[in-house]
Amino acid sequence: MRIADSLQLAGTAYQQVLEIGPGKGMLTKYLLKKTSELTVVEADRDMVEYLHKHYPVLGDRILAEDFLKLPLEDVFGEATFGLIGNFPYNISSQILFRMLDYKDQIPEMAGMFQKEVAERIVAPPGSKTYGIISVLMQAFYEGQYLFTVDKSCFTPPPQVQSGVIRLTRKANAGLPCNEKLFKQVVKQAFSQRRKMLRNTMKLFLAEDALLADPFFTQRPEQLSLEDFIQVTQWIEARRKSI
Repeated sequence: MRIADSLQLAGTAYQQVLEIGPGKGMLTKYLLKKTSELTVVEADRDMVEYLHKHYPVLGDRILAEDFLKLPLEDVFGEATFGLIGNFPYNISSQILFRMLDYKDQIPEMAGMFQKEVAERIVAPPGSKTYGIISVLMQAFYEGQYLFTVDKSCFTPPPQVQSGVIRLTRKANAGLPCNEKLFKQVVKQAFSQRRKMLRNTMKLFLAEDALLADPFFTQRPEQLSLEDFIQVTQWIEARRKSI
């Protein structure tokens, strides 16, 4: 119930909701009380059959698909929608990266992740857990760690704790730099997180004098979102001057 309530439907600019991996509908039954415009996507055929039997109200809004391969424009057109789920831990990061591909249509997401992943998504600069997914998600969304779900809440109990977070798209979700290059810069910086930027950024700046700046003696976890944007802008400017 608390996970379903983590999605702030009331007063938002969207009505449709997509639940990923509903399984036997433990979250679905609460979501149906919140919205009549719920669609679920489930890759397990046995679970799809179960959902059709126990949640007939969903009808053709039960999609027997892999979310990572599903063309969401075929489901929602250009409409906005919320995203929610008790996300499969083995593909949770891939789900978030896929979400970024549709960020213009997804103003809000709430979901349960492995606790360490949930903390990583909302981690601030300087934190040991701050990394690629922290920067990329925080570039476009405001994140909140809502609560921890103890392993004893599950049968059988998993080996890890779980955490529930909410991501709300920023009012200005665009970046003042090339977004594709920004993602490349962030991924390259953290590809060798123990190395200083002057080493990892050589891929983009070669032996540029800019690398001698003390700024580039920092390691990626020390950089804020604004710092990564600035580095991207510097690289853009250098490329234009060539």
